[in-house]
Amino acid sequence: MAKNTVRPTDIKLHQKSRVLELTFEDGAHYRLPCEFLRAYSPSAEVRGHGPGQEVLQVGIENVNVTNIEPVGTYAVCLHFDDGHNTGIYSWEYLHHLGAHHEQLWNDYLARLKQAGYTRHEPA
Repeated sequence: MAKNTVRPTDIKLHQKSRVLELTFEDGAHYRLPCEFLRAYSPSAEVRGHGPGQEVLQVGIENVNVTNIEPVGTYAVCLHFDDGHNTGIYSWEYLHHLGAHHEQLWNDYLARLKQAGYTRHEPA
């Protein structure tokens, strides 16, 4: 782990609202929807094995996290109720997702639209 990596001081899963809430030691506080976390999973299944191999995630509007598994002292593995559980979310990556949430979310929505997918708001 890089020496400048900011670690979380608190992680709370709100299953009813499908949100992972993170507070970091630098004071940053993020509320990241499970759908967003699933869409940006760092797994090879989602990211592919190289540039241009990313797989757009569709039909995940109602996905939820069922378990948060620690990975050493540097990350967590999120277990989603759709069976996806292969992404290891480092503290650095979670902080990045939080800091760039709005832009990344809008990029995801644009890619869905470009693919012709109509997103259905969660139940």
